[in-house]
Amino acid sequence: MIRIADVRKRFGALQVLRGVDLALAPGRVTAIVGPNAAGKSTLIKCILGLAAPDTGTVTFADGRDVRDPAARAAIGCMPQAARFPENLTGHEVLAMLDALRPDACPDGTLLDRFGLASQLDKPVRTLSGGTRQKLSAVVAFRYRPSLLVLDEPTAGLDPLAASIFKAAVLAARDAGASVLLTSHVVSELETMADDIAFLLDGTILFAGPVATLVAGTGARSLEEALASLMRAPADAIPDAALRAPGTARLRVMGDCA
Repeated sequence: MIRIADVRKRFGALQVLRGVDLALAPGRVTAIVGPNAAGKSTLIKCILGLAAPDTGTVTFADGRDVRDPAARAAIGCMPQAARFPENLTGHEVLAMLDALRPDACPDGTLLDRFGLASQLDKPVRTLSGGTRQKLSAVVAFRYRPSLLVLDEPTAGLDPLAASIFKAAVLAARDAGASVLLTSHVVSELETMADDIAFLLDGTILFAGPVATLVAGTGARSLEEALASLMRAPADAIPDAALRAPGTARLRVMGDCA
């Protein structure tokens, strides 16, 4: 469980996050969606501990802040654009990361499924964009994290690799991980996401199951439901109890009771 409570973040005169309240339950894939400049990247940075909120907290269920080094060991991250030391080989990248986690038992399942072993003797600078993305996915899943943060994860992956990756995401979810996903590809959200958190102008306007959003907006698909929120968010939210602004209660994704 990850609890995001009243997170606010300002950069100079620009208020990016305006009191975000959200809870990510284990065994669920939550997609954060919203238009450009809604605050998604800043929220992800706060969840990863890469940015400190001006107010509010991001904590695990046991109360540990995500910026606690011990807590960070439970997070796997796959950024939109992978960045590795260009002069190292793939093997050296993995060996370096394994050395930083001496108590971990690395999981090579995804590496094997990608058939990536033959590429790991090459310097990172010579790898294609898709191969770098595969390496990034391997790193994200390698230490069996309880929280996976995936930012546009299939960008650059071929259809076979994307299918293998999606299966890995769903397997991690089924094993109890909390998965946070961003994607502009609606078909990916439909196949992977259990829940949607709609962010607009730094505020969560809707948080709940995908089916609730689609049914409540009267849409025929998730794409239509999201479009209706972006056109008229104040009027399109199906359940006022799911509106984050003004509520002090954290809603656990998947619990609509």
